[in-house]
This record gives sequence, structure tokens and C-alpha cells, in this order.
Amino acid sequence: MDELHFAVLGTGFWSQFQIGAWSEIAGVNLVALYNRTKSKAETLAQRFHVPAVYDDVEELFAKEKLDFVDIITDVDTHKKFVEAAVNAGIKHIICQKPMAPDWESAKSMVELCKKANVSLYIHENYRWQAPVRRFKEILDSGIIGKPFKARISFLSGFPVFENQPFLKELDHFILTDMGSHILDVCRYLFGEASRLWCQTKTVNPQIKGEDVATILMEMENGVSLYTEMSYASITEHDMFSTVNILVEGEKGSITLGPGKSFEIRTTTRHGTTLEKVTFPFYVWADPDYIVNHESGIHINNNLFQAIRGEGKAENTSFDNLETVRLVWASYASAERGTSIKIKEFN
Repeated sequence: MDELHFAVLGTGFWSQFQIGAWSEIAGVNLVALYNRTKSKAETLAQRFHVPAVYDDVEELFAKEKLDFVDIITDVDTHKKFVEAAVNAGIKHIICQKPMAPDWESAKSMVELCKKANVSLYIHENYRWQAPVRRFKEILDSGIIGKPFKARISFLSGFPVFENQPFLKELDHFILTDMGSHILDVCRYLFGEASRLWCQTKTVNPQIKGEDVATILMEMENGVSLYTEMSYASITEHDMFSTVNILVEGEKGSITLGPGKSFEIRTTTRHGTTLEKVTFPFYVWADPDYIVNHESGIHINNNLFQAIRGEGKAENTSFDNLETVRLVWASYASAERGTSIKIKEFN
């Protein structure tokens, strides 16, 4: 089958790792970059040998023959670029998480693509992290029996605002930025939630949005799930770019962590077994954050197979909309000071 040609919109901080992940997949060819500041796109194009650079997205769509487009711009622009791609006749669109800056925009993007018969995928990569995939394999094996309680944590003091200063100005921060990841991992491991209760705080006085959130969820399968996320935490084991997980079941427990050790411990009445997830080296990836950068290869390959009609995508917009629902239900809960029934939230 012929190569698939695609363009990347947005050449900010994360794009280098997204493009690096695409470079590991045979059968795709990055033919163009777009950025409103053309010089930034030109620098990235030189690094990854991309032949064409644009600062006008309409011109790019008019001149390039594309099988799909990968949108890696700020969240406030996602809807605009999805609409532009649909209007240009592109049938497969990948959009960086979070899908949209608000619940209504996310719903409208999904509906627009549905009506136009366009496949919209959301680049939500945390469920594709190798330790998380292995954790689910162990959980699904039944070794700890039926799970009844779990905790998923992201606690970090990483200076995220240095690489992405626009995050300081967001009215909604950690639940949209990191909550998109954490709540999607919750759904990946345990299915859908029936009810949640959330509290938020702003600790850093230099930002507009919240940087701490705690959520208690009642899952449809009966698991009580506590999740916590913070960019204000100074801890022994910083969790930037990954998550720590504890699941308790009737016959034992499984843990992932602490920090970025990528150790999975399975404990039953017979004792504890340990395995450590390791990673290959990639020249484009930062070894300190390999767990996150390497996950892009796996999600991109899954989406690539779906675009070719050779597999099913996990991260469709329809699926991700349920993660977005949890994000905005969490905001509603924090604002009202009450629990939210998920099926009633719209």
C-alpha cells in the first residue's frame, strides 16, 4: 500500500516529540508543517527534513495532497483547525488533547465530523504508556480477583509553565491539561464512572486556573476510585510525565510506582512479585521522560492502522468525549460542592 501523506499544524514544544514518534512508523510521510510564526516551523522542518513549511493553513490545504492532518496547536485553536480541515475535504484528523477548551466546543467538534463523515481522533497518549498497558494486562489476568478500590496519582512540582507559558493564562488548568490524561487512564482501566465528587485549589499565585484537584469516583463496575493530581507538590518521587497506581482486589493488590521507577508489584497471600518496565533509546526523545515520549509511537501506530483500514482506533473522538465529560463534570462538582451523576451531566 502507498505511503500516507500528512501535515502537522503547530510547531510548539510538544510537536518535536509527536513528530519524532511518527518517524518511527514505516508507511507515513510528513510532507508539510504549519505554524503562525513561520521561523519556528522552518527550524523544526530542518531538524526532521520536512520539505514544505507554511504560515497560512488554507494555503497548505490547497497545495498539499493529504491523507490526514495532525493538529498540535493550543487548545483554544483546535476547533478552528478541525473545521478548516473538514472544509478542505480531509477525511482523517488527529487532534491533540484536550479536545477543546470547553464541553460545548468538544460536542460540536464531534458532531461536525460525524455529519461530514470525517474520522476525528484525539491524541490521548497516557493510556498508551508501556507501564500502564502492562498494568492493565496484569489486572485483567484476574490474579488479584475482583477489584474493589483504587487510587491513581499524579503529583509533581515540575516547572511546566517554563516550556508552555500559555498554561499560566488558562482559566481552567489542571483538570483540562492533566485531568484529560488521568481521567482517561481511569476509564481505560475501569470503564465508565457513574458518579463523581471533586474539589479544586489554586496554590501557585502566578496562575489563573487550578493546579490541584482531587476526585472520588464511583465506577459502574463497583470500584471506588480516588484520583489526585497536582502541579504544586514537592514530593520524594516526582511523577511528572507518568502516573502511580494502586488497585486492591479480593485476592491481592497491584501497584505501579513510586515515582518514575516503572516498577509493578503484584501482591497476593503467596507474596509479592516485581517487574520493571524498560524502554529503548530514541534520539529524538528525552530519556528523563521516555515513558511519555515513547507512548506516542504506540498511539500513532494504532491511529495509522485505523486510517489505513487495518485496525480499530482506541482514541476516537466519541470515546474521548466521555473523558471530556468527566473533566467538565468535575468542574461542575467543584463549583457546586455536590456529587454529579455522570449520565445526567450534559
